[in-house]
Amino acid sequence: MAKKIQSIRGMNDLLPSESALWQYLEQTVANVLGRYGYQEIRFPIVEQTELFKRSIGEVTDIVEKEMYTFADRNDESITLRPEGTACCVRACLQHGLLDNQQVQRLWYAGPMFRYEKPQKGRLRQFHQIGVESFGMASADIDAEMIILTARLWQQLGVSDALTLELNSIGSLEARAAYKEALVAYLSARVDQLDEDSVKRLGTNPLRILDSKSASTQALLNDAPSLTDYLDEQSKQDFAELTGLLDAAGISYRINPRLVRGLDYYNKTVFEWVTDKLGAQGTVCAGGRYDGLVEQLGGKPVPGIGFAMGVERLCLLSEATDNIPTSITAGPDVYVVVAGDKAKLAAVALAEQLRSELPNLKLITHCGGGSFKSQFKKADKSGAAIALVLGDDEAEQGLVNIKWLRAEKEQQTLAQSAVSALLSSELAAELS
Repeated sequence: MAKKIQSIRGMNDLLPSESALWQYLEQTVANVLGRYGYQEIRFPIVEQTELFKRSIGEVTDIVEKEMYTFADRNDESITLRPEGTACCVRACLQHGLLDNQQVQRLWYAGPMFRYEKPQKGRLRQFHQIGVESFGMASADIDAEMIILTARLWQQLGVSDALTLELNSIGSLEARAAYKEALVAYLSARVDQLDEDSVKRLGTNPLRILDSKSASTQALLNDAPSLTDYLDEQSKQDFAELTGLLDAAGISYRINPRLVRGLDYYNKTVFEWVTDKLGAQGTVCAGGRYDGLVEQLGGKPVPGIGFAMGVERLCLLSEATDNIPTSITAGPDVYVVVAGDKAKLAAVALAEQLRSELPNLKLITHCGGGSFKSQFKKADKSGAAIALVLGDDEAEQGLVNIKWLRAEKEQQTLAQSAVSALLSSELAAELS
């Protein structure tokens, strides 16, 4: 027997028992975003490596350690996308969507790739839903992005498990001045830093602010504060943002050490975090990136966006017991058949019912077998009702109705009357 081939570590299959929850989450997100005027965009999984080096930053962990990068047959360096914002900007520039400062509200969904140690909630192939808007510089679009995520959490029933953290990291100039002061403070205390923070001190010192080391965090208590270095415009924008969130009734916590890990962010950054998933507590995160479009070759266009992890949303829905029973339910109806004439009648009846009742979930038995074995399969499927046809019923235009989940007498109806009966009996399921 040939050896079985396994999936690549950290790149998981999605089984039928899991896909219903994914579909529910994706459809709910698409519905909420559509109500706010966001349109879907799709772009390739593979991009030129230069795109991510120029956008994310060459000294970030993603570019240095985590990207799946390789040379193609033309010896060009290409990369499996590690995130979606740079891809979205590239697509907008390539197709003229940002010409003349056009306002765009866009969203996308799909797999991203990072070479990390696989663990629960952190995979090498993971899935994100990303949202980006362009052409709006004022804080009202920052507020809209956060408000629509709050509405999404309400729809999914996970609001109580999530906390919004906010910060402003200011302009590039303000951040450069702060970075200089932070480096000077930490360099004098380098022997007190954890190993990762020592490495970041010379490459990406702002990432030290979200170090997981308790000793480093204690050291940061007396470090210069980013808030003290903010430019006036950033302060005004952040005050406007918090005012808009207050008006909308959105609770938040200002976290002065929240910086995000990508070089392109400026001004507003935010995260939705939970304590229900252990170490992988960030479910959704994003911020403003007003310089990214110009950085990738376009004219200056302000932008802001966020991404949410689908795997983590699924885990959160499970941890908070917020999975609607309707999405995991079996079929409404299972058709049991015996005889050649019955097979023909069953196919015709099944298609008639699917046409007349668009939300009906109906399985027609295939593969033969006795009535007894078919009823076992019908019961195992979770169906509420079995429609039973033999050759005699087929010739007479009849069908037997058997309730599988309720104490009701079996009855026989004309095939033409089945649709009305199912519509009445399964009203809740078909709505």
